[in-house]
Formats: sequence, C-alpha cells, structure tokens
Amino acid sequence: MATLAPGLETTPPTEVQEAQRSAEVASQWKLMWWKFRKDKLAVVGSIVVIFFYTMALLAEFFAPKSPEFFNPQYVFAPPQPVYFFLDGRWDPFVYGLKFERDPISLKKTWSVDYNTRIPWSFFVKGEPYKILGIIPGDTHLFGPKNPKDPFYLMGADKSGRDMLSRIIHASRISLTVGLVGVFLSLIIGVTIGGISGLFGGMVDVVIQRIIEIVNSVPSLPLMMALAATVPPGTPPVQVYVIVTIILALLSWTGMARVVRGRFLALREEDFILAARLDGAGRGRLIFRHMVPSFLSHIIASITISIPYMILSETGLSFLGIGLRPPVVSWGVMLRDSQQIATVVNYPWLLLPAAAVVIFVLAMNFLGNGLRDAADPYAN
Repeated sequence: MATLAPGLETTPPTEVQEAQRSAEVASQWKLMWWKFRKDKLAVVGSIVVIFFYTMALLAEFFAPKSPEFFNPQYVFAPPQPVYFFLDGRWDPFVYGLKFERDPISLKKTWSVDYNTRIPWSFFVKGEPYKILGIIPGDTHLFGPKNPKDPFYLMGADKSGRDMLSRIIHASRISLTVGLVGVFLSLIIGVTIGGISGLFGGMVDVVIQRIIEIVNSVPSLPLMMALAATVPPGTPPVQVYVIVTIILALLSWTGMARVVRGRFLALREEDFILAARLDGAGRGRLIFRHMVPSFLSHIIASITISIPYMILSETGLSFLGIGLRPPVVSWGVMLRDSQQIATVVNYPWLLLPAAAVVIFVLAMNFLGNGLRDAADPYAN
C-alpha cells in the first residue's frame, strides 16, 4: 500500500471549511433559508402568521361557537378565567357567571359564581358546521362539555355573542382581504412597473408622473371617498370585492417602482439580450425572464404590504364605510367600541384590536426577515 511522503499527509477539513464548501455549492433559495432562520424574530413571526392563517382557514373548527350564536342572558358578560387543575389533577373548567342589579343605578353588574363550575375540554362535540361550506363536522378544538353552558373566554358583546368565536371567524375576512388585495396590487404593479422599466422613454415618464400623482393624494380620504360611493344596500360579497379592489388600486405604486428599478438594471443583462435575439416578446420578457430573477424581493415586498391592507380594511370598517354587518371582520367588531363609555365599562370589546396588532407585528417581523434574506450575501 502506497504511503504519502512526509509533510504531504492530508488533514480532515474543519467545520468552518465544510460550511464554506457547502455555501459555495448551495442554491440561492438555500442561502436565503440559512440567513432567514438566523433571524429569531422573523422565525417567530412566520410561526404566528402561519397559525393565524390556519385558524382563518379552519375557523369553524377553532371557534367554540358560530359568529351568529347569541344568548341575550349574557349581554356584555365579562371574560371567564380558565383553570386547568382541580385538587391537583387535570380537570379544566371555568366558573359560572351571575349578575345583580345595583339598587341605586339599576346597572347590571357581573360577578363570578364560585358555586358553579363549567367543565370544558379539547375536541368536544358542538354546533354542526361546514368548513368553507364544504367539509361537514361538529367537533371543535375546545369548548364546554355541555354546549348549553355559558363559555365566554374573551367575554360577550352587546348581543351576548362570544367575542373569541367572532374574532376567530373575523380573521377569515380580514386576512383574506390582505391576501387578495396584495395579489391584485402585485399584478397591477408588476405589469405597469415592467412596462415602465422595459420600454423607457416617454412611456416611462408618463407612468412615473401618474405614480407621483397617485402618491400625492392622501390615501385615507381617497379610500373613504371611494368606499362611500358603495350603496348601503349592496350585498356583503359585493362590498367585500369592492373594498378589496379599492385597496389594490391605491397600493400598487410602491410595487411598480420596485419592479421598474429592477427592470432598468436587468434589461441590459446578457440573458435578456439573448431572449430578445431569440424572438421573445415583451410579455415573455417580463413574466418569464425578468420577474423570476428578483422573485425574492417581490415576496419580501408582499409580506410588508399585507399589514397595510389589513389596517386599511380595519380602519374603513371601523369608520362604517368599509365592510358592514352581517360580515364579521376585525374592523366591523371594533365599531362597537367607538364610545368611550363602552370601552371603560367593557374593555374586552377592544380585543379585536389586539389581534390586529399581533398579526401586523408578526407580518412585519416576517417581512423584515425575508427582505434581509433576499440578499444572502449582504452582511
């Protein structure tokens, strides 16, 4: 067996050398994933966002009650604290509620009924439902063992409806408005921005002036003016579509400018010139060659735009010119908290705002992480 000459023995590669070697052969997407997972806030944000959208998709399963279920005996019932153990053993329950009349003001006051325990559990049978109107079922993630028992973990509203169930169901409307609106603005922004960057010249000048005019108009008054044109008797589905289109028409300018800047940098690249010589049309150049080359930047821009859409819908619905009952969204629910006296006496009516804050923060963390990961070679 041949042996190496003295001084020529090979040494095993170190972990740093192995990492460098792996990075040299890794794909762009793998480098992005490695950088993204180093950002702990972005990872936490992605988990929260996935949870919210899963909850919105399976709202009927996650919610203990339907959003229309009400019990007039528990109007403005306060949240019931959750207990998981009884006498040292696992036995989740909540205490019942009872109310009394103040002898002077005759105001209804709620108090905890420590003599009544309401057991609850996970995966309990309850109201029958159809997920997305297709998949039937009657099992809920959690709820009272007796469906007739009061169960208000986040309190009740002015009609005796469960706030937690309504927040879960409202997430489906509020979150899909953000997704659909961003999808529409993405199509508009990529198309117009691509035309501007690819054609250049007078076409580019005209498009940029249009973008500047749209950006110079205050967005909130313009959204209010457009939303106010919707007739009061319009069906809820049409209102949803109209509000989504309005939000998309007012938010495409940022994406258009990003796409234009990238196109100006890419249109002189060798692979674009080769595609032109091969006879590729302008549409194919935009959507087949240019857009995929900076898809990571588009994904990062989308995640940053979704919170804006959700906040806009929430604001319009809160002001009464966006979505309207019987549609259930976070903004529609917050309309019940417009009066200071209501908020002071029933602060749990502001809980939909907490859901908005948590989701928007998580989406911003995710967007910042994706934006940084889109350029894996930057420090």
